[in-house]
Amino acid sequence: MSKLTHFNEQGRAKMVDVSHKEETVRVAIAKSSIIVNEEIYNQIAEGTNKKGDVFAVAQIAAVMAAKNTATIIPMCHPLPLTGIDVQFDWFIDRETNHFEILIQSEVKTKGFTGVEMEALTAASAAALTIYDMCKAVGKEMIIGQTMLMKKTGGKNGDYER
Repeated sequence: MSKLTHFNEQGRAKMVDVSHKEETVRVAIAKSSIIVNEEIYNQIAEGTNKKGDVFAVAQIAAVMAAKNTATIIPMCHPLPLTGIDVQFDWFIDRETNHFEILIQSEVKTKGFTGVEMEALTAASAAALTIYDMCKAVGKEMIIGQTMLMKKTGGKNGDYER
């Protein structure tokens, strides 16, 4: 089992030792989405949701989630994050009555391991927060695919979807 980096000699899970890795600037971009109904769209666009500014709360949740990724994903290293940005865009097709919020998170660090999990966690938390803020209006929301779009830095090189 010694070839599997996340298992010790007894075959039990362990956090990988990254102390031998080179400290580099690392960036990860992830995306997610959530489909909402027209009433929810109107509330978000007009700022009339009873729980408050949906995007502001979702952005704060995403930042907090990225900063706390190591507390909820067992084998993640706690990282000193140097930047977190979350953006929201709309994809609207009025002919099909499709209202979709596109979420993109970008997380940066200068460290020994990447920030892919932090970016993915941020995008996921933003989608979940939007659901939580809007569920009283309609529970039929659909959280879409969450995926890594890009990562830079580290020995495995860059990746772009």
